[in-house]
Amino acid sequence: MIKKFMKDETGLELSEYAVAAALVALAVITAFTTLGTNIGTKINNLAGKISTTP
Repeated sequence: MIKKFMKDETGLELSEYAVAAALVALAVITAFTTLGTNIGTKINNLAGKISTTP
């Protein structure tokens, strides 16, 4: 029974969960950084149009 338990690899290890969490965090950070840059560009474009409108 102990040998069978030691050979069982069906569950994920803590290190695999940590790698998966790090990849998800990296994806979220990248997405929010890109989104923030795009929003900043749109706001600057809008501000430029407002300031040049008579």
